[in-house]
Amino acid sequence: MKKADWIHKIPWTIAVCALMLMVIGLTGISRGDELVGGSSFANRQLVWIALAVPTMFAVTLVPYRTLRGLSYPLFAVSLLLLVVVYFMPSRNGSHRWIPLGIMNFQPSELAKLAYMMALAHYLMYRQNYRRLGGLLVPFVLTLLPVGLILREPDLGTSLVFLPVLMGMLFAAGARPRHLTTIAVLGVAVLPLLWLGMSNEQRSRVVTVFQQRDGGKAPTGDGYHLHQSKQVLALGEVWGSEVLGTTLDDPAAYHLPASRTDFVFCLVGERWGLIGTLVTLLVYVVLIVRGLFIAAATREPFGRLLAVGIVALLSAQVVINSGMTVGLMPITGMTLPLMSYGGSSLLATAVSLGLLINVGMRPGYEMTPEPFRFAGHVA
Repeated sequence: MKKADWIHKIPWTIAVCALMLMVIGLTGISRGDELVGGSSFANRQLVWIALAVPTMFAVTLVPYRTLRGLSYPLFAVSLLLLVVVYFMPSRNGSHRWIPLGIMNFQPSELAKLAYMMALAHYLMYRQNYRRLGGLLVPFVLTLLPVGLILREPDLGTSLVFLPVLMGMLFAAGARPRHLTTIAVLGVAVLPLLWLGMSNEQRSRVVTVFQQRDGGKAPTGDGYHLHQSKQVLALGEVWGSEVLGTTLDDPAAYHLPASRTDFVFCLVGERWGLIGTLVTLLVYVVLIVRGLFIAAATREPFGRLLAVGIVALLSAQVVINSGMTVGLMPITGMTLPLMSYGGSSLLATAVSLGLLINVGMRPGYEMTPEPFRFAGHVA
């Protein structure tokens, strides 16, 4: 592909939205550095952004179809790394990272991407997922990384696999009544999931139903939720960047993991309600544009991969923003493109690079059979 053609075919809405979210996140991280004092997370995040942006565009240079043959081996490697991480030193009671010297690599980020590629590969031209019993393999593919990640423990990351699975199955042609049956069965096994949770994970779920607004900050897991809502509210409509700091009490602005899990609160404190609404609007534009790319793609692997990426991004945004305002349990889920961290940012950049890649090549290079059940009524 010539350079002029490459530039012309790029769906720039995706790229521009990604860059905007990185910049908005950087302003939130910078505000967190100011509140903590003497920290340089923003400078390090700027380095990661400088790596992530060219990575996103580099992924578009090779047709995504050439990566299809690597999907199963990549998925197997990601599962192996999810086992290796158990033998690494724990941080805050969790085994989520593999230290690599200059950075800590989080295998679950690779697992999400590899899982989507493997599932998209499996669902191509398959008939068996039109039968309830034929959904067994996709669910086994899902349970493998979910089980390993849940034991790290990382409840938030494990949860995003389920909406990705449902979205890709629906796009592939699974019958809605089968998906409904599976959803009902999923609700029925929630007690087993509860028994498998750690005490800390259970406490975070219970805290959602016991939260109280105002008053003295509670102790334990309730403290994180109380502070996240308070810091978000301190921004009011226009934020401290315009109105200045609302309170003189530093304790009011104290928020653990503010630049990773709660960067959305920092954006709200700095830019106010307007800033949070703009942030969510940019995410909506990014997600809708991704859905248009999926709808325009006739090649099955590309369409399924695009749907998976959009579903993953949507789930992460909903879970992270929901937990900051007390609608969902605090799970440690990062906000895509905005939270501090190299593994998450680079993994998201690669995913969006693949989405752009699909958008640049929506048709068939050869002419295999299109979606088998695209015109059928379930």
